[in-house]
Amino acid sequence: MPYQEVNFDGLIGPSHNYAGLSPGNLASNQHKGQIASPRQAALQGLEKMWRLVQLGQTQGVLPPACRPDFDTLRRLGFHGNSEQVLSQAHRQAPHLLAACYSASSMWAANAATVSSSLDSPDKRIHFTPANLITTFHRAIETTSSGTLLQRIFPNPKHFYHHPSLPAQSHFADEGAANHTCLCPTHRHPGLTLLVYGRGNQTATPQRFPARQTQAACEALIRQHNLSTSHVLLAQQNPKVIDQGVFHHDVIGVGQRNLLLLHQDAWVNQASLLYRLQQQWQRLESDTPLIIHQINRQDLSVKNAVDSYLFNSQLISLADQTMLLLAPANCLASPQAQNAIDQLIDGPNPVNAVEYIDLTQSMNNGGGPACLRLRVPMSETELAAVHSPVLLNEPLYQQLKNWINRHYRDQLAPEDLADPHLANEICTALEQLTEILALPHLYSFQV
Repeated sequence: MPYQEVNFDGLIGPSHNYAGLSPGNLASNQHKGQIASPRQAALQGLEKMWRLVQLGQTQGVLPPACRPDFDTLRRLGFHGNSEQVLSQAHRQAPHLLAACYSASSMWAANAATVSSSLDSPDKRIHFTPANLITTFHRAIETTSSGTLLQRIFPNPKHFYHHPSLPAQSHFADEGAANHTCLCPTHRHPGLTLLVYGRGNQTATPQRFPARQTQAACEALIRQHNLSTSHVLLAQQNPKVIDQGVFHHDVIGVGQRNLLLLHQDAWVNQASLLYRLQQQWQRLESDTPLIIHQINRQDLSVKNAVDSYLFNSQLISLADQTMLLLAPANCLASPQAQNAIDQLIDGPNPVNAVEYIDLTQSMNNGGGPACLRLRVPMSETELAAVHSPVLLNEPLYQQLKNWINRHYRDQLAPEDLADPHLANEICTALEQLTEILALPHLYSFQV
């Protein structure tokens, strides 16, 4: 039965703004308070999705969370009608208003951890929504993300939805941004790589928070009932977390039998890569595991963070080669350009690179890989997906027109107090649920 990896990208929402809400995300903090363009952001994200369709990939669209989150604002003690709630929050706690307006659900790599049916004893795809408890503005996404995934992947014969891990710091979980499945092909079982920043009696970063814990990774292994012989846990290097590597996908990316990794990504990296190769042998495949490690002399951690090279997408093409879909920021970095040239010239499946303009997302600290949730699927499983979210040319044109009709060209921090903005967003999302055939998705529709 043919398998493929399907990308489900978060559609960037109408409240896209630069509030600088994520400690450790350098780009987010550098652009705090600047004027954002929600329309440009959403169009850039949509063009990236459409490019994957043009490359022969199956591409899904995940609608944004409803913002502002009035339920959370009311739980925090703001009273009255919607306009009064916004006014009170803006006067008394503008940082809470900004958090409840955040469009961060666009970074679908943090929505959940996903295990292929090929790696699951019950032969179902397993989903666990990330609890995202390290930052408040992201923690409020968990319930809506879980609900959305159940609507997009509804058939219990093929999909199993777990609850998120307990919302406690010991189990801090940031989803697929710290998870990679390496496999000979998407038709074969693979190796699950889970990367954590905070473990049991291990060194921790001193400047920025470690967002994924070892305990969370171990709980995910148990939830998804993964074979421990096909799992590798690796600890993020705390020194690189303190340099802005807040998720593993800022310093490493894998696809099929290729792992692209910076030399300083993990603690005890050499021994872990040796173990990974040993585990690969147990898969009994003639396909070799290729580890392309970029040395710190060729690309510093600072340049890796500035360029977001490792947040590129590796895309498997029909001829079994791979394309590196890299953020346009890489063009401004000679080190990143040299690293890409070495990758393409090296003994690995990558033989081409394309650059994608995601400036609006990048200014908030999210590149190509941040925007997508990867779901390996068989044809039967794909047929069980809520198909109106799968991107084709008519849907692409519909979404493009919808964005141009409903999104503001500019959004400044003070605009979050404008009650008209909240009304505009509700109107836009109401129409989006009609386009994607997802009635009653949002609380204001119930």
